[in-house]
Amino acid sequence: MKIVVAIGGSILLQDYDYKRFEEYSNILKTYCEEHELFVVVGGGKPARNYISIVRDLNAGEGICDDIGIEVTRINAKVLTIALGDYAYQRIPHNFQEALEFSATGKIVVMGGTEPAHSTDAVSSILAEYVKADLLINLTSVDGMYTKDPNKFDDAELISEITASEMLDFISGKDVSAGTYEFFDSTAVQIIKRSSLKTIIANGNNPENLIKAINGEKVGTEVITD
Repeated sequence: MKIVVAIGGSILLQDYDYKRFEEYSNILKTYCEEHELFVVVGGGKPARNYISIVRDLNAGEGICDDIGIEVTRINAKVLTIALGDYAYQRIPHNFQEALEFSATGKIVVMGGTEPAHSTDAVSSILAEYVKADLLINLTSVDGMYTKDPNKFDDAELISEITASEMLDFISGKDVSAGTYEFFDSTAVQIIKRSSLKTIIANGNNPENLIKAINGEKVGTEVITD
């Protein structure tokens, strides 16, 4: 399969050490001969911290986005270092470069691309661009819930949802630079129009990536409308 994996920056940098990068690199190395792999890495807390600083300096949202994008590319570079020869060692800045780099047969790792596109959106657009068979989005919760599970004890995990239902769910959410929401509307719109098979799972357990690739039930599956 051709697979795009999105890994939240908060997942990789939770403890600010090498171990999570190493765990994910080991899994990706295991599957890179059987599957064509692309990875999109988020910015996490470092990106949000820098964005907060430049926003306090009265920078516009476009510049805030640029700062966040630079941090995602640093995180992507660290993952390529962990992957070593298994990864293409340049970080693509756009989707055409990602496609070109994939011709080497190596894992392609990238961060953000341009302002107003979260890495959720980037991973969805990349999956559409390279005609991926599967998009796996690894986030900080077990999947999509009826409400924020970090705030509400009665939040229930949704095992399956359509892209249209997701769009209704997230409508009206804040989309300013560095804002954390479960998923952004651009990402879902791409998933909907491409009928892209998507799994959303908890990246704090790297084993969930293995389950998603192997077709085991995990997290939330976005099904075709």
